[in-house]
Order: sequence, then structure tokens, then C-alpha cells
Amino acid sequence: MAPAERFGPAEQTPAQRQALLDEVEALKAAQGLPPLSPFVQRLYRRYVAGELSLAECSAQLRQHYGRV
Repeated sequence: MAPAERFGPAEQTPAQRQALLDEVEALKAAQGLPPLSPFVQRLYRRYVAGELSLAECSAQLRQHYGRV
């Protein structure tokens, strides 16, 4: 699957994907939420590298942690 099909307009490059995750982490910190677990950090590194889409990350999170 081509990157343009796998990622939205705001997540085409590794820098854009990293910026999105940095924003999420900043919002979490502002709300006093704990940092990401090592498992989630590994998934998100793969997302930034372009190996996984957000949908694929979500599917792996659901599989790992179970549906909540």
C-alpha cells in the first residue's frame, strides 16, 4: 500500500507523524496522564517509521490490551 493511501494528509512524512505524536504526548502531560507504556512506544516508533498506520497501531493495541 502506498504511503498516500496508508496515511492521511497530515501524516505523510515521518516528521509529520512524529509531530502528531508529540502533540498527543503534550496533551497527555497537560492532563496529568502517565507516559506511554514501552509496548505503545514501540508501536508508535513503527508508526513514525511508516511501518504501521494508526489503524494498524489501534488494532495491535486492542489485541494486546483487549477491548475496553
